[in-house]
Amino acid sequence: MINHVVLMKFKPETTDASIRELEQILDQLPNKIQDIKMYEFGRDILRTPRSYDFALVSLFASPAAIERYQQHPEHLPAVEKIKAMCENVVTVDFHGSDAGSIETGLKPWERDPFEKLKL
Repeated sequence: MINHVVLMKFKPETTDASIRELEQILDQLPNKIQDIKMYEFGRDILRTPRSYDFALVSLFASPAAIERYQQHPEHLPAVEKIKAMCENVVTVDFHGSDAGSIETGLKPWERDPFEKLKL
């Protein structure tokens, strides 16, 4: 799975009503775009000097699925709204991992399934 993370820094003049509109648009996307496997978003709660204002975290099966999502006609209004509201947007896309694979340094499919049976 691919994790898609978007961080947004709003322009100073962005209103709470505009943010609520963005939240409503984003809330509908998982119902309209089949490639989305998981979708969460929200406003920053700590509001530290280095914080961004808003984050979106989503999960996709492949890079091709992310590309379809980014070009989907239902996604494009969200992109335009974000561009209008934000002074800065950063993204990162990465393969997820679990703690077990980090501890052993091996991906689950690389592990020996008979390791526990060896003497």
